[in-house]
Amino acid sequence: MIISASRRTDIPAFYSDWFYNRIKEGYVLVRNPFNLHYVSKVPLSLELVDCFVFWSKNPANMIDNLQIIDRYPYYFQFTLNPYDDKVEKNVPKKSEIIDTFRRLSDKIGPNRVIWRYDPIIITEAISEEYHYKYFEVLASKLQDYTSKCIISFVDFYPKAKKGLGTIGAFDISDEDKIRIAKRIGEIAEAYSLKIETCAEEIDLSQFGIEHGKCIDPNLIKEISGRNIKDGKDKNQRKACGCASSVDIGAYNTCMHRCIYCYANYSSNVVNDNMTRYDVNSPLLCSSITDEDVIAEKNS
Repeated sequence: MIISASRRTDIPAFYSDWFYNRIKEGYVLVRNPFNLHYVSKVPLSLELVDCFVFWSKNPANMIDNLQIIDRYPYYFQFTLNPYDDKVEKNVPKKSEIIDTFRRLSDKIGPNRVIWRYDPIIITEAISEEYHYKYFEVLASKLQDYTSKCIISFVDFYPKAKKGLGTIGAFDISDEDKIRIAKRIGEIAEAYSLKIETCAEEIDLSQFGIEHGKCIDPNLIKEISGRNIKDGKDKNQRKACGCASSVDIGAYNTCMHRCIYCYANYSSNVVNDNMTRYDVNSPLLCSSITDEDVIAEKNS
C-alpha cells in the first residue's frame, strides 16, 4: 500500500507533528471526501506500507524528525514555483524554500526529492519570458539537489477559477504549451535535469519530455527494493499516470492558500477546520462522531 501525504493538503508544512503521532500509534483515520461519515482506518505498519509519498511546498517542520520514519521507504514531491504572495499567499520567501530543499536533499538524497514546477500560469505580469528566466534561476540552484523536475500547466478547476481570475490568468493553448515546454526542456538539459509532465495529455516526447508518474512504482522499487503493482490510480484524472495510493489528507486544511488550489474550496471553511486541529486526533482537523462508520483498510 502506497500512502499519499497528501494531494489534499500540505501535511509536511502544517501537520508533521500530527503525522508523526500517527506513525507512533500505527494507524490513521481518513474521511471519505464524498461521504464524510464513512471513515477508513488505514494501518501504517512497516509490513503494509510500501512507501510514503509526501507532497509539500515547505517541509521544513518535518526535516529534524525524519528519523521517526527511517525504516519506511519515502520520497518528497517538493513544489518550488517562481510566484509571489499574490499567487502563493503564505509560502515563505524563495531563498528560505531553496535552503529547505537543499537541506532535505542533503539529508535523504537527491533521488528522493522531486522538484515540481507546477502549475505554470501565464498572465500579463507572468509572461513566458518570466518563466524561462526564473526556471533557469531555480534550476541553477537545485541542479545538485535533485535529478528531475515535474511540470504541468494550470487547470481552471471550478474551485480555482475565481482566484485565477483575480490575476488575469490566461488559458494556455496546446501550441503555447509546446513552445513553453520546449524552452523549459532546453534549460533543464543544460542543468542535467530530466523533465516529466504531470497529468498532461499533450505529447512532448519530441523534446525528451515524457508523461510522468508522480507516484512512481519504479522509484519506489529503487528506494525500497519492493515490486509495486503498476496499476493506474482510477481516482485520478485520465492523463494521470500515478500508481494507486491511499491519501491520508483532508480538503480545506491547507494554509498556503494558493489561488490556483483545487483542494481548498473556501477560506472560511479552512479557518473553521483549523479550529478542529488536534495533534493527537486520529483524524486530521476532525474527530469521530456517533454518525461515523469506521472500516478497516488493509490494502
